[in-house]
Amino acid sequence: MSFHFIKDQDFPAFLSGLIKARTVVGPVAKTSRQQEKFVFARLTDPAALRLDYDVTILPPKKEFFPPKQNLLLFDGPRVTPGIEPEEKVLFGVHPYDMKALDMTDALFREKNEDRNYTAHREAATVVVSSVQKVSPRAFWASIGTEVKPKGHDAWLTKVAGGCVYEAVTAKGEALLQHGKFAAASEEQKKAARRADEEAARQCPEKLQGTSASNAKKVRAAFSREELWTKFAQDCFSCGSCNTVCPTCYCFDVQDWWHVDQNTGGRTRTWDSCLTEDFAKISLGAGAQENFREERAERFRHRFMRKAAYLNEKLGGPACVGCGRCSAACTADIADPTAVINSIPEA
Repeated sequence: MSFHFIKDQDFPAFLSGLIKARTVVGPVAKTSRQQEKFVFARLTDPAALRLDYDVTILPPKKEFFPPKQNLLLFDGPRVTPGIEPEEKVLFGVHPYDMKALDMTDALFREKNEDRNYTAHREAATVVVSSVQKVSPRAFWASIGTEVKPKGHDAWLTKVAGGCVYEAVTAKGEALLQHGKFAAASEEQKKAARRADEEAARQCPEKLQGTSASNAKKVRAAFSREELWTKFAQDCFSCGSCNTVCPTCYCFDVQDWWHVDQNTGGRTRTWDSCLTEDFAKISLGAGAQENFREERAERFRHRFMRKAAYLNEKLGGPACVGCGRCSAACTADIADPTAVINSIPEA
């Protein structure tokens, strides 16, 4: 681990050199009529990078676990794996999204490792960027605070006159060759810590209680059907909250064939436990069963997963407080702070 400093005037040249040497993916602006939004996209122009973004529409997990991914292609008896990892630099990941990547890493590596994910993840260098602008629905400063980001290769923090760059791994160190860096002073390192602390204080929403107390009360509320029916009464079962969530990892797998009936493939796509068909299964002979048929059951399941079920495995809740679900929900009922804070204590 080492700390470095790069001046504001030297940063564009660093980024330009990085783009020439590597594939670089970072946050860029996506203009809309209503407001400016941001997405992770491949960088070709250093000026397009927006480290002052609040939150991206989709989380950076899409770089390793795409919304649609070919697992394999076949041509008669010949099968070609769909794993084609590309070395890239994922630049400008916010700390809460890094925590989500850590969770996804753990979940896809346990038991039977999912190489369709891990091969892409291992080929990447991840540079975290401290939050310069806080999202209107963010609450990352008050959830899972016992869990710290750990899977990144470097951490960049904007301070007066430039940026402090903390190289955490050999991959992070390797990026230094593309820029004009100097050793960071103790004052610059302190300024970086203050910047992180100040950003946390700006989170507009707050989840009350600890991870342990919230997990306990959410679990205790499982059988309170009237409570979940009330929470879910305006739910459209659209799955938007799942789609934008950085810690959701469910997917559907389907085989497909071309008209020649000889070539085709196997593809997986993101899936959502809030949609009506998610828990529908075949019983054979045309019969079927849906074990979470009611929307209140699906709504409850989402909060059980985020606040309680995975805590022991992940070391904290499976929610990082990005606020994407709150912003994406048409009915504005998906906000974890509003739901969990209103559940009575166990």
